[in-house]
Amino acid sequence: MKMVLGAFAVAQGVMAVLFAAAGLVLLLIAARTGWEAVVEGLTAESAQTVIEAVGLLAAAVVAFQIAQTIAEEEVIRDAHVSAPTRVRRFLSRFLVVIVVALSVEGVVATFKAVHEGLEKLLYASALLGSVALLLAAWGLFVQTNRHAEDLEPEAMQDAKDEDRKLGQGGPRE
Repeated sequence: MKMVLGAFAVAQGVMAVLFAAAGLVLLLIAARTGWEAVVEGLTAESAQTVIEAVGLLAAAVVAFQIAQTIAEEEVIRDAHVSAPTRVRRFLSRFLVVIVVALSVEGVVATFKAVHEGLEKLLYASALLGSVALLLAAWGLFVQTNRHAEDLEPEAMQDAKDEDRKLGQGGPRE
């Protein structure tokens, strides 16, 4: 069984590297797109190009954050997400990235719709509405599962200690 878990850790490490590589490619494309906007001159079309670059940057942030989350939670910590506290923390880390990135993408889509055609505004509003629903569902999930910390306070303390070791923790208690 240890070999199987080791194989999973290796596979997850490879996935983290691939997500990071995808984030780097998106970052480079965004930089190139932004540079092209500057070279074109400061026009309305350049603004649209910069807005597209911002959308690419948001996607890069998602890729990097997913890579970091996988690496920290599954490879470095070797903490298999099964306990309620770990599930909540893992989902919260993942969802905060998704909500922020989709919100940025919704704003980008709104700007594009305003400049390219109002018929695209429905897509942007649907995206932003979906983000709002996702955020509400996440809040409900966190609230209804709050008692998990009370059921396993030692798991939460272990997670906080691990955060401090990785340099992510808040002030020491």
